[in-house]
Amino acid sequence: MIISTLLAEGLAQLGCGIGAGISVIGAGIGIGKIGGQAMDAIARQPEASGKIMTNMILTSAFVEGCALFAIAACAFLIH
Repeated sequence: MIISTLLAEGLAQLGCGIGAGISVIGAGIGIGKIGGQAMDAIARQPEASGKIMTNMILTSAFVEGCALFAIAACAFLIH
């Protein structure tokens, strides 16, 4: 009984850790794609670089906020 409870708790913590890791990897890939596509757009239209950079930073902040929320949710589920 005690062993199965400890095993279940350990697996839950492992799942939370894996979930946090996946959210960080996903956010990194997403922000990388945002930056790459923004640089491509600026190379095509240099005169629009101000608007493109503003939108890139705003979108990156949204992605990072979602990742931070996912990490916080995983951290709260551990305990």
